[in-house]
Amino acid sequence: MKLATVRVRPLIAVGIGLTAVGAAALLVLPSLAKAPEARLTATTSAPPEGAYWHTKVLFKRTHHRQLGSGANRYWVVEQQLSEEWTTPDGKSWVGFRQLGTYPKSAADRKAWDRDGSPAKWTRAANGQTVSLSTKPGKGHVSPMRGENTFFLAGQRLTYDEVQRLPADPNRLKSWLAEAAKVSRVQENAVDRYVTGALPALLHRLPAPKEVRTAAYQALLTMPGVRSQGRTTDSVGRTGAALSIDHPDISQKVNATKVKIGTKTDLIIDTGAMLLLSERQTSMIDDKLFLNKTSTQTMLQVGWTDAAPAVPALP
Repeated sequence: MKLATVRVRPLIAVGIGLTAVGAAALLVLPSLAKAPEARLTATTSAPPEGAYWHTKVLFKRTHHRQLGSGANRYWVVEQQLSEEWTTPDGKSWVGFRQLGTYPKSAADRKAWDRDGSPAKWTRAANGQTVSLSTKPGKGHVSPMRGENTFFLAGQRLTYDEVQRLPADPNRLKSWLAEAAKVSRVQENAVDRYVTGALPALLHRLPAPKEVRTAAYQALLTMPGVRSQGRTTDSVGRTGAALSIDHPDISQKVNATKVKIGTKTDLIIDTGAMLLLSERQTSMIDDKLFLNKTSTQTMLQVGWTDAAPAVPALP
């Protein structure tokens, strides 16, 4: 099988997982030339176990601007629920719902109380416009437009091609590295690209468990990846903790050159070989970059027969 020769969007050079982003320089990919040959491992193409491959993700981040007034300033946490349903032939639907903000800490809650416990905000403490509320939104669900394929490392794959991805960690890394070259990723960025692609196989694509196992094993061998033992996620599930330290980069922000560092923490259910959660932390000149620091919890990953619908409140 040949790697796809498709026009792809600009990608971020560092950062992994659901966001596939980080506080990093953009790596703009041009229209691709004819791709080299890259064969998939011959694994059994398992039939789908449901009508849709389904993910349900809770996203949280600290809003990047303080709210309140005077001495009563505080930080709030935004939370959103998103769901995606994809049929084996690649047709997808996405659902989204705002779940409402809340004060980040006990101290923030006290400042919020002193500020009159507002239920919505249109201005931040510095006067800039915001649109936030403590109440959940109504949400929506809609079909996704575009090619009916599964997207991995710049390649558009059919369901059968996903099933036949290499189930050996070294061969899987080689396949992803070849995909990076097809996408014209700079040679010194290939490892970052591969590291960024591997977690997608633990939740976003309906890959066989053998392929997911290979992805986990491959992650353990990548530069900057460290095993942190067993831990518990925000909803009480236990899994293997991995941390990924991405190389620092230099980038201009508002005409000033700064150092940007990114770290990603993963929790993986090594029984089912599925991603439970991902936390991405970004730093600018060794100071926390709130706008690029977030936590995503995979509440559901797997096959379902339930039709796409507006995400229900948890």
